[in-house]
Amino acid sequence: MPEVTVAPGDTATTSLTVRNDSDIVEAYSLEIVGDCASWTTVEPARVSLYPGTSETVTVRLAPPRSSEVRAGEMPLGVRVLPAEHPDAVRVLETTVHVEEFRELHSELAPRRRRGWLRGRYRLAVQNRGNSPVEVGFTAAQAGEELGFAFTPADRKLDPGESAEIGLRVRIGTPVWFGAPVVWPFTVDTTDTTSTATAKSGDQEPRPDEAVVRTPLDAEFVQIPVFPRWLLVVLAALLALLLAWFTLVRPAVRSAAKEAAAEAVAPNPSAAGEQGAEGQPQGAGAASGSGTDAKGQGTGASAGAGDGASVENGAAVTGGPQISETIDVQTAGGETKTGTYQVPAGSVLGVTDIVVANFQGDEGLLTITFGDRKITTIALETFRNQDYHWVTPIKIAENETVTIEVTCGKPGTPASGRQAKECHEVLNVSGVLSRITQ
Repeated sequence: MPEVTVAPGDTATTSLTVRNDSDIVEAYSLEIVGDCASWTTVEPARVSLYPGTSETVTVRLAPPRSSEVRAGEMPLGVRVLPAEHPDAVRVLETTVHVEEFRELHSELAPRRRRGWLRGRYRLAVQNRGNSPVEVGFTAAQAGEELGFAFTPADRKLDPGESAEIGLRVRIGTPVWFGAPVVWPFTVDTTDTTSTATAKSGDQEPRPDEAVVRTPLDAEFVQIPVFPRWLLVVLAALLALLLAWFTLVRPAVRSAAKEAAAEAVAPNPSAAGEQGAEGQPQGAGAASGSGTDAKGQGTGASAGAGDGASVENGAAVTGGPQISETIDVQTAGGETKTGTYQVPAGSVLGVTDIVVANFQGDEGLLTITFGDRKITTIALETFRNQDYHWVTPIKIAENETVTIEVTCGKPGTPASGRQAKECHEVLNVSGVLSRITQ
């Protein structure tokens, strides 16, 4: 049986002659054996021959175009089995030359990458041919702005083998502001084995084996360092700064100067006010006389000097700033009060109070100035609470500042153990003025 050459994906045939040299009619079964058996057939597969006759059968080879069918020489055997004399089986052999074909498949992922100066891609390459190949990689761009680096730069692949190649794309100049810039480029997978063979002139490449594969298209989108919205924000901030320095700041300074001037300006004399009898109080004070108590009171008021006021016909002169603390401890379920009494001959002008619930107690707290209830607060709603008044709240002599605490549940202080009693503290600040008759 002669040798045969076949290309993967094609069909080749050879012939085999079977002769009956026995003296009886014999039937022969023909079977392909060896590595070519999966893609080789014999036609017909069974023949019957009279003594002294022969018949030629056809052996058809159709190897698939696959990396599993390696290029090179492969043995082919045809086993001839007589039906009547099975012990006389014979195997006829020949050699099949499988031609070489080259096929590379490559994919680039992702096809589009975003970045400031560089981007990374993955190139997957598979050798779908039936012989080992050396593969090289190149990238191209219309200009010279982009730089490319493959890791590794080349790779040897056996039939059916796959590999993943890293590609790094870099650009030297950043884009600071504006719209993103799109840089298109191509990636080529080159069979350097075919290229070297073609250059040496040892073998011409087959028409269906392109040395340079179809390039893959990709893009690198260079994004700006500072996005557009940041420009809008910077412009808005600049506009606010300009408005502050040109409009708001001068107006604030002017208002501050006017407020300071009003604060240091002398108050108008009480002489412009009308007394209880329809005469200016200043006139009664200047005369230094009066026939009734009201006239005497007005004279005393004027004689008190600057910073004085009148309370129930008596002059109230300015006094020192004071601060008093009321400490109340209350058992659970009970109500207790704490007081501070204004000294006789004085008036307390309250400007600030600070109440502290440092344990986080639960219950109710009420603050009273004399007969006037200032506020009622649920203890669980605060830890520290303060109140301030521009116009002081005046408390007459012998009246009290009272704090009434109803303890619902003692809280837990910083020690971490629940307290046995509720504990609240009230600090009262203000001016204690003297009363001059």
